[in-house]
Amino acid sequence: MVQLWGARNMNNLRIALDSLVANRLRSFLTALGIIFGVGAVIAMLAIGRGAKEEIMNQMKLVGVNNIVIKPLEEQKKEEDDKDAKAKNVEQEKKKFSKGLSLDDAHSIRRMLPTVEAISPEMILEHTVIYGSKTRTLKIVGVEPAFFDLNNIALAEGKMFNEEQMNTGDAVCIIGAGVKRKFFISEDPIGKTIKCGPQWLKIVAVTDEKLISSATKENLGIRDYNMDIYIPIRTTLVRYRNPAIRIQEQQGWFSEGGQDVGPQSVHQLDQLVIKVYQPEQLTESAGIISRMLKRRHSDVADFEVSIPEQLLQQQQKTKDVFNIVLSAIAGISLLVGGIGIMNIMLASVLERTKEIGIRMALGAQKKDIVMQFLFEAVLISLSGGIIGIILGVLGAYFVDKAADIKTIVSALSIILSFVLASAVGLIFGISPARKAANQNPIECLRHA
Repeated sequence: MVQLWGARNMNNLRIALDSLVANRLRSFLTALGIIFGVGAVIAMLAIGRGAKEEIMNQMKLVGVNNIVIKPLEEQKKEEDDKDAKAKNVEQEKKKFSKGLSLDDAHSIRRMLPTVEAISPEMILEHTVIYGSKTRTLKIVGVEPAFFDLNNIALAEGKMFNEEQMNTGDAVCIIGAGVKRKFFISEDPIGKTIKCGPQWLKIVAVTDEKLISSATKENLGIRDYNMDIYIPIRTTLVRYRNPAIRIQEQQGWFSEGGQDVGPQSVHQLDQLVIKVYQPEQLTESAGIISRMLKRRHSDVADFEVSIPEQLLQQQQKTKDVFNIVLSAIAGISLLVGGIGIMNIMLASVLERTKEIGIRMALGAQKKDIVMQFLFEAVLISLSGGIIGIILGVLGAYFVDKAADIKTIVSALSIILSFVLASAVGLIFGISPARKAANQNPIECLRHA
């Protein structure tokens, strides 16, 4: 019985194939809606998946659960009236801020229980010399927590030890890019390299950290591979200008021999704070902002941001965009299905003679149903296969031409194939039933 059912269905499938081959152009035009719909679905899913991975990579770069504090330069208020300026001098002195400093970092670490790690940074720019090679690079004063918060691993060598951190030793860790530029065929560990006025001993090399130029521009981050890292106390002991340090303590600056009022001299170029849980980000950022404001005499010389929340908001925006585009692609599939149903219904009217002859020769209603259902599904599947090819090619073209990252997954291909099959099945049922319900005598009258 099963063999008989299988043989009958194979015969129905063969008849359906013959019919589609005999009407190639009509079959292709019928499948166009499915082709574009499936292609659009795959391309949109690839763009969405690429955008999501890019956001995740950016989150890894800025760190998870991080709060970033950056200094702001106060804008000078120009006073035309010198007398009015003189009267306000004492008031301005009371509002003096030393700027973002290591003391701020220590205070936050001591006072805020939600802080898991904290990483102050001082960034200097100096000429770096090794042998006959010279290049201007950034010298970054950091603590060991910097490497954990920024997901930077060491390829070789050892991290700064406690003694090096506390005494301001002349040691450094170089980025993978620095190694390529200065140490092509030799091991840099143990070598000394001149960074500005200081000779520093290399104790480690970082692992390569791949960051696209677009990501660096969007996030405003440096190329970590081209930095030289030193203990933050080494920055203070060996690089900081003593005159500036005195001005920081006094809080008063001179220009042309005349006092111009207090200025914020920022010791740190960035302060990154990691909290234990994502739920603590907003509350901790608010507490840190209020704490720093009190420490800086209510001078707004810093900004507090939460990169993860900004990236999550960006991801939500992209998700909405992808949903809209996917909905449009879904509508294309729906239109394609309706097109299949319309053409199949018209085909039933054109082929009444064929239906009548088959039924007269002993074909049952279920045979007619299966024949037309096979035709609808085959049109849909062939359109789906072509659509998958176009979708993959379209995603590749978008990636290369528009510089938008796309990732075509096996799941999106399977999903598109299933959708194409479902569309053919659903929209092919009505025409198949209409064909099966034809009166064979009426059909034969068209002969």
